[in-house]
Amino acid sequence: MGNALHLVRALEEALGGALPVGVRTWDGGRAGPDTGPTVVINNRRALRRLLWSPGELGLARAYVTGDLDVDGDLKEGLRRCWSAVRDKSLSRPSPAQFVRLATGAVRLGVLGLPPRPPVQEARLTGRLHAIGRDRAAISHHYDLGNDFYELILDADHMAYSCAWWADGATTVEEAQRAKLDMVCRNLELKPGTRMLDVGCGWGSLVLHAAAEYGAEVTGVTISRAQYNFVTRRARERGLDHLVTVRLQDYRHVDDGPYDVVSSIEMGEHVGEENYPAYVAVLRRNLREDGRLVLQQMSRGAVAPGGGAFIESYIAPDMTMRPLHRTLAHLAGAGFEIREVLAMREHYVRTIDAWAATLEERWDEVVARVGLGWARVWRLYMAGSALAFEEKRMGVDLVIAVA
Repeated sequence: MGNALHLVRALEEALGGALPVGVRTWDGGRAGPDTGPTVVINNRRALRRLLWSPGELGLARAYVTGDLDVDGDLKEGLRRCWSAVRDKSLSRPSPAQFVRLATGAVRLGVLGLPPRPPVQEARLTGRLHAIGRDRAAISHHYDLGNDFYELILDADHMAYSCAWWADGATTVEEAQRAKLDMVCRNLELKPGTRMLDVGCGWGSLVLHAAAEYGAEVTGVTISRAQYNFVTRRARERGLDHLVTVRLQDYRHVDDGPYDVVSSIEMGEHVGEENYPAYVAVLRRNLREDGRLVLQQMSRGAVAPGGGAFIESYIAPDMTMRPLHRTLAHLAGAGFEIREVLAMREHYVRTIDAWAATLEERWDEVVARVGLGWARVWRLYMAGSALAFEEKRMGVDLVIAVA
């Protein structure tokens, strides 16, 4: 048995239960179940990362850098680990067991200075949700490159939000089109309708509303990459007479009233403190009796930002809240809630489809953004799909009237 495995076995004993996944160490040892996913500890640095950052962040750092890997189904490995934590089948080590673990770490040469965090980790500065910081947070995620997102999302719509797997949809392209049609129907669009889309992304909704329903649509984003993409695509599709895109913070939108307003998975980025101002902007720019469609993710009191990995690598400064609090904010701004459609199960299928595309195009993704970012996205897809599957996160389509 390898020396590293002695430390793993000591940890298993200290936790008071069987490891939920197999473990293989760099010096040839193996512990845990013989079937299912196996965590591969590739070097001492992986353990050093966990020593300095115990828990989710340390594991994420080790995975992103390749110090730690998973042989087998990553999503299943995460499911087993979450289950062990949730069921409390693993206990906290006693002080004496901590001492034994520390002694083993010293003998193994694990102790040392904290390893440098991966370059993919966000490092934002400035006041929380100040305009400049919000712009940097959005850039960290959305400006990874339009061609990267074209590899992962359906290239026709470039919709980066929960799709609607109904009406016989079998592909993510069909499911995204079904969702876009559902939004447009609930907005009651017709030719000439003046529409505002706050947080327009790569333009899936603004372009669909213009092309299929004849709406006159204004989309706003603070991502320059998205602004350039939507502007170019509107021109290429002959829709620039109906579509206007502005590089603008939502707080500066004040050219209403519009006939209808939409905001698809944008509200998660504004923060709890600024959420009343966000819904006030939606209301101020909507005419009396105008319709609003808001699609938004939700989460309970635990890890409203999504957890250490999401907050550090994917969506820094993001805040999700329970659905009832979002509805209260909307009502407080003067909206009448007409309908709420829960879409949680649909997000599992959407993310699984994106994850399958990521694996199919793995070499292209690595060539485009590098191995570190590819591993960030592999972990992101697996963890996010599992969070929706296990009801730790939800997503809802809210229809309201001013």
